[in-house]
Amino acid sequence: MAPVVVAALVAPTTADAVASPPNNVAYVTNSQSDNVMVIDTTTNKVVATIPVGDNPIGVAVAPDNAHVYVANSQSDNVSVIDATTRKVTATIPVRGSPIGIDVSYGGTRVYVTDVQADTVSVISTKTNRVIATIPVGRAPFRIAAIPYYRVYVANQGSDTVSVISTVTNRVIATIPVGQDPFGIRFAPDGRYVYVANQGSDTVSVISTRTNKVVATVPVGHAPSRVVVSADSSLVYVTLLLPAGVAVIDAKTNRVVDMIPVEGAHFGITISPDGAWLYVTDLASASVSVISTRTNEVVGIIPVGEGPFGIRAANLVPRPGNRSYRLAPAETGSPGELGGKLPAVQDGE
Repeated sequence: MAPVVVAALVAPTTADAVASPPNNVAYVTNSQSDNVMVIDTTTNKVVATIPVGDNPIGVAVAPDNAHVYVANSQSDNVSVIDATTRKVTATIPVRGSPIGIDVSYGGTRVYVTDVQADTVSVISTKTNRVIATIPVGRAPFRIAAIPYYRVYVANQGSDTVSVISTVTNRVIATIPVGQDPFGIRFAPDGRYVYVANQGSDTVSVISTRTNKVVATVPVGHAPSRVVVSADSSLVYVTLLLPAGVAVIDAKTNRVVDMIPVEGAHFGITISPDGAWLYVTDLASASVSVISTRTNEVVGIIPVGEGPFGIRAANLVPRPGNRSYRLAPAETGSPGELGGKLPAVQDGE
């Protein structure tokens, strides 16, 4: 049965805003409409449209869900959105076509890839200013900030992943992966980082303990983006040809299902309650809604032109603005840093 349109574009109202708290939403960057749309993940309706900079691509949500950060690639800046008022409260200049963006696990820093400058800009969330610029590989495209004071950067032009210590803001490891690494995400349990290699049709699995590739998973043609379930058991990867989503069993590192999804997919995330996968379709200006229970497309949400990135609110909001002064040594492994992590929601 063909999926139905589950929501048309509607003008946001005060009632919508009240019914859509920051903990139950997903944010979509519409690259050609120069705005961000907010989807209520309990109703699968668009409830707000927020103008941002020129050609917004990447989007990230603060640990406490209070702010949203958007990388505007053609205006060379980052928009800061207040998640409660749904208004831009700051615009931060950065270098060289920002694309990928993520917020540190403690919430004190935002890391942004500068694709044309081969660097990563570090923004203080307290001052909304760039406080450091870190050289990485060629054409850094996507980025994932994980627990244990590390940031992983997919360098599309050099077929590597750079590992940045958030304690020193320096690269502490460079990991060879497949060709044209495009998307990168971490498992919420902190054990692995997954990299979609668009040029070699594979996903590289990196151990955060050793910073080495421990598995390479064939997935299909031109994998672009990755998201991991809240329990770290399943990895979802968007494919361009044939269009769809590959589902990887994280225990066996094998594809266990293929979900057909029409269109050109560049963004994927999971709703905070884990019920839905959201996949952006650049060609049709829409977001496909997939049931994680049945692995079937159950609806389509019209959005703006050129939807690229998408990010859901965190499943369990974490306290923001943790200090880095008590950070362990940058060489510490997840095992040495100890403790079971709270469940977190990730994706874009």
